[in-house]
Amino acid sequence: MRQPWRVAVVGGGIAGLAAAVRLRDRAPAGTEITVYEQSGVLGGKLRTGELAGQPVEFGAESFLMRDPTGAESAAVALARRLGLAEKIVHPTVGQAALVIDGGLCPIPGGTLVGVPGDLDRVATVARPAADADTDGGRPLVGPDADVSVGALVRSRFGNEVVERLVDPMLGGVYAGRADDLSLVTTMPALARTARVEHTLVGAVRAAQAAAPRAPGAPVFGTLAGGLSTLIEAAVTASGATVRRDAAVRELTPTGTGWQLTVGPTRDPELVDVDAAVLAVPARPAARLLAGPAPAVAAGVGALDYASVALVTMALPQPRLPELSGFLVPSTEGLLIKAATFFTTKWGHLRRPDGLALVRASVGRYGEEAHLQRPDADLAATVHRELSAVLGTPLPAPVDGHVQRWGGALPQYAPGHADRLAAARTALRAAHPTLVLAGAGYDGVGIPVCVRSGETAAEEIITALGGSAR
Repeated sequence: MRQPWRVAVVGGGIAGLAAAVRLRDRAPAGTEITVYEQSGVLGGKLRTGELAGQPVEFGAESFLMRDPTGAESAAVALARRLGLAEKIVHPTVGQAALVIDGGLCPIPGGTLVGVPGDLDRVATVARPAADADTDGGRPLVGPDADVSVGALVRSRFGNEVVERLVDPMLGGVYAGRADDLSLVTTMPALARTARVEHTLVGAVRAAQAAAPRAPGAPVFGTLAGGLSTLIEAAVTASGATVRRDAAVRELTPTGTGWQLTVGPTRDPELVDVDAAVLAVPARPAARLLAGPAPAVAAGVGALDYASVALVTMALPQPRLPELSGFLVPSTEGLLIKAATFFTTKWGHLRRPDGLALVRASVGRYGEEAHLQRPDADLAATVHRELSAVLGTPLPAPVDGHVQRWGGALPQYAPGHADRLAAARTALRAAHPTLVLAGAGYDGVGIPVCVRSGETAAEEIITALGGSAR
């Protein structure tokens, strides 16, 4: 094998860039790393823009501070590695609300992604089924089974808890339905305890106890100046060559690694590398895998995605509640599924002139037709629905932005983890120098994607026979 190593990272989102940083830190000195991004913008779903002269997130807004074990999350560790730890800020208002019967009700505490560990605490927004969560003498979920979140919660707590609590909480993260989403992938902590506990209340409490949080410790963080600073710092730290507007169209195995076909069909560029990280969504990954690993491609490409639009408005001195935002159950019949009051939630964004930045999320899985509306129509509908929910007419925005994320959010059906494990096992056996990373495989959220990219980098180092530095 030629030295130094040449490693391609296909995809310039946070997973791919985390892989590039880990390769730089752990791979042998002199390793050549090239990041290929088919668009002109790095960062994937991390994108800081500007509205009314102020930085604002047009994509992911924050990251979890702790991982499921209670340790520092991979996002925080990466920020520390990149010298950005001092830029981490936390919400100054943490209370959010649910829209129930057209009005706002505070989200009750003590839940795990909406699944209650104390039924009395959720009675203000949903009526749990009476005496349904009984001890049947066996664990809720079999040792190797996966079920939808909705199926489990409905069987134990009834429809209202799913529709008014769990569905909007999961919808805010995945734009999907609780009845369609895998328990193992979307709520792994609860899945683990459900394999032991005989009641759902017991499983929730056990999951909460397994990852205790110090009183007052912040749950979420973001970066002053915007999350795009994480992207910029990762590029610099990785020392990678970055190729923007460079679509990788084909992967061909060679005797010593891989040949990438890059660029337009009429004038392709052929690049030889020793290994590649595919840090792209499932469908483009499946297209690249179709030649060298067709069975893996079929399994990976089956994952479906939801599309969303984020409508952000700058409003002059609106009357907003002291909330971080609200979630909307689909039963309310609104286009909006969630809203965030940026300048209320994040103290570092507050302005002395009282201008407020408000963002609403639009689009649920299976309802993509609503996103076909023009930007102006979406913005007007959001403004009208926000006014109705708040019970007061909002002032006309002085600035606005509509960010569309087509095919952005993976919809993990039950069995996703097993299908992915089988795909990765087959890929390692046939092509150990080709590794998958990103949200389409390991879960959404910045920490999960960072960890996925770092794990992929470690696999590449092992496959190439190197020793981590």
